[in-house]
Amino acid sequence: MGREQIAARSEAQLSGQHFLRDQRRHMGREQVTMGTEPEFSIVIPVYNEEKILQTSLTDLQERLAQTGYSYEIILAENGSRDRTVDIGREYGGQHPEVQVFSYPEPNYGGALREGILRACGDFVVCEEIDILDVDFHLCALELLRTRKADMVVGSKAMRGARDNRPFIRRFATRVYNRVLRVTLGFRGTDTHGIKAFRRSTLLPVLKECVIEKDVFASELVIRAERAGLRIVEIPVDITEKRAPSINLFRRVPRAVANVLRLMVYIHFGRNGVQPAAAKQTGVRK
Repeated sequence: MGREQIAARSEAQLSGQHFLRDQRRHMGREQVTMGTEPEFSIVIPVYNEEKILQTSLTDLQERLAQTGYSYEIILAENGSRDRTVDIGREYGGQHPEVQVFSYPEPNYGGALREGILRACGDFVVCEEIDILDVDFHLCALELLRTRKADMVVGSKAMRGARDNRPFIRRFATRVYNRVLRVTLGFRGTDTHGIKAFRRSTLLPVLKECVIEKDVFASELVIRAERAGLRIVEIPVDITEKRAPSINLFRRVPRAVANVLRLMVYIHFGRNGVQPAAAKQTGVRK
């Protein structure tokens, strides 16, 4: 499995590099114009990110400008108590590709769900403000455009990934993934973090999701897997720009409770999506 996953990353990365080189050569041929639908939407939940928000968005847009893709950035603010909203709106006022909305409470999953629903692009990339991996965007979009995947997950736990977070965070990811395998039959290596998908394909799955907060991202991947969608993992390099905005030990009890709720919903038929046993394309490559 590991070699096939890495090969998928290498193939997509090579194609993405060729695409990027061609787009640079013909820059200006298909620039973003007002009134046109973006090719992809980047949804970024943000919570108390005043220290890194503007510099992160500036760097992201500088890198995206080199790709030739048309895009929109949706900042899904949720319950911030600092100047995150003001900074986002000021930045969006100067950059029409960027829009901001506020979810009424600190709720990563609820804000991410709302951002996906608001997205206009054919493809959606779910990002983290302290990561913003454009190389992943290019690899994932190539896999999605060529229909080699329905969803692409950037895994920080698979072979070939480089996870530079503190040990306790890496350990927590491994334990959490093991819990998902035992309780929900998850077959991959990661659910929480950056991912991309064709929006029209994932909307029916999104509507089945019942858990919010931090476990929503995991539920989306697990339900997609159980629905028989083709999920491809590619290794990513993770180096966070700042400490987590919510303390890890405060998140654990809530995450455990929500995983147990999700187990009940799925295994006992309450809004659960049953596995598509006949669809072997649901097996990860």
